[in-house]
Amino acid sequence: MSGDRLFDVVVVGAGMVGAAAAALLARAGFSVAVIESHEPVPVDPADPVGLRVSAFSPGSMDVLREAGAWRQLERLRHCAYRRMIIEDRDETTLLQFDAPSFGLERLGTIVENDLVQWTLWQSLLATGGVEILCPDEVNSFEQGADHWEVTLHSGKKLRGRLLVGADGAESPVRRMLGITQEHWEYGQQGVVAVVRSATPNPGVAWQRFMEGGPLAFLPLQDGSSSIVWSRPAAEAERLLALDENAFLAELEAAAAGGEGHWPDRMRACGPRAAFPLTMRLSSRYTAHRAVLVGDAAHVVHPLAGQGVNLGLLDAAGLVEVLVEARARQDDLGAEKVLLKYGRWRRSEAELMARGIHNLRGLFMPQELGPLRRLGMALVSRSWTAREAFIRRATGRHRNAPALARGKALTDLLRR
Repeated sequence: MSGDRLFDVVVVGAGMVGAAAAALLARAGFSVAVIESHEPVPVDPADPVGLRVSAFSPGSMDVLREAGAWRQLERLRHCAYRRMIIEDRDETTLLQFDAPSFGLERLGTIVENDLVQWTLWQSLLATGGVEILCPDEVNSFEQGADHWEVTLHSGKKLRGRLLVGADGAESPVRRMLGITQEHWEYGQQGVVAVVRSATPNPGVAWQRFMEGGPLAFLPLQDGSSSIVWSRPAAEAERLLALDENAFLAELEAAAAGGEGHWPDRMRACGPRAAFPLTMRLSSRYTAHRAVLVGDAAHVVHPLAGQGVNLGLLDAAGLVEVLVEARARQDDLGAEKVLLKYGRWRRSEAELMARGIHNLRGLFMPQELGPLRRLGMALVSRSWTAREAFIRRATGRHRNAPALARGKALTDLLRR
């Protein structure tokens, strides 16, 4: 490929968000080039469940469906959950959300990250209008008046009217654009594992707030649970070093409740790992003919499980803005077009990031226990507050992109 070909959009990075953005853009009729260093490894449903899973909201499921991935995911390994329980550390105060109460089939679906990325990759391969450069990486960028020219390690060059940075939390594209970030280090790690309890997970997403950080159990298709246990860094390392029985004993003690409580006795545990917990928020999402999506733009604490969902809504929002711009015959890289995307999506990410940050602060100190329990009790009694919480958690709030609110790409193209 030479630099003579001009693409509408060049997407750098084909993780879950980058691949979704590229698939959506191509399906909307834009010419797209995708640059990715590693082709995803096929996932065999017979293999053990991977350590990294995500809770995809109904809004994100709709986005993945329009990107051509959800139908294949439904035939593979996933687990819908219809109930969510949030407990304070002493189990005396809890919030419970049931999907039917809000007119929903499900509150979310648990799927392995690797499986989602692989199915999105298959969608890209099957979608016309996409040029995939893999394995390859960006060597340099050169800014033109009406395009970016990208030179790859392979020596290939390509041009794009719009550059999309979907290259992760350490995004080279973001650094090249000179976009700064606020960055919080929590001194915590998320310990992840797949565990089995005496009673199989009944399709419940369960979370308890405790000193040191929350503990979450997410349901898997076979009745086991994927856990994320947020602990101070040194404590996380200690937990990783324990043998299986000792780890299960501590996990059981942390999750224990009264008679009939679930989770109950812990029976087995697979491999364990840990990842650092941080929060990042970019000062802006746009630059000259360039935008950021997903982790390149923001990283949020996993407390509310909204990281990948925010990224998929970025992808859906970008497609919506670009389709509208094309309908008006605007330049896709025009400042007014990109500012609409940037202001919209950054305000949403900031609301979520700072909200989680403040919520984490409320749940951590023991001395805030009475205030925290009062707040949870008020939310549990207020239908309006609970509905607002669910609409945002499911990605279908009023300010969400149209694709997350049930619209199809064909609906956007008819506008």
